[in-house]
Amino acid sequence: MLPFIFTIVSLLRAGFSALKDKEFRALAFLLFVLLAMGSVFYHEVEHWRWLDSLYFSVITLTTVGYGDITPHTDAGKIFTMIYIFLGLGVILGFIETLAEHARKQEMRILPRRGGFVRVSQILSDKGQTLFKRRNADEAIPAERNELR
Repeated sequence: MLPFIFTIVSLLRAGFSALKDKEFRALAFLLFVLLAMGSVFYHEVEHWRWLDSLYFSVITLTTVGYGDITPHTDAGKIFTMIYIFLGLGVILGFIETLAEHARKQEMRILPRRGGFVRVSQILSDKGQTLFKRRNADEAIPAERNELR
C-alpha cells in the first residue's frame, strides 16, 4: 500500500510541476477540448447520457476500448475513426510530458558524502533501512553495496 501512496504523491507532484510547462498546458487544453468535443458529439448523435459520452471518449482515446458501449450510427462510427487518429497523438503527448515531469521529480538528488543518491533509491527500499541518520541534514548509506 505504501508504494501506491508514493506513486500517487509522485504523480500529483509531477502534475503540479508540469503546470509550469507551456507545452503541458497546451496539451492539457487540447485534451480537454477533444474530450469535450467527443462528449458533445456522442451525446447529440448517439443520444447517450453525458457520463456515457465522456466515458466512451476517454476509453477511446486511451485505446482501452472495453466494447460495452459502441457507436450505432454511421456518423458515430466515422467520427470515432477520425477521433482516434486526432486524439491519440494528443493523449500520448500529454502522458509523455507528464511522465517526463514525473521522472524529473524522481531524479531529484539528495547530497551525501562522496556523491549523490536518487530519491527513488531511498523510497524503493521495501521497508528495510538503507540509511542511518547521522544528523537531520545528512543521510548516510548503511552499506554502500546496497545502493547498486
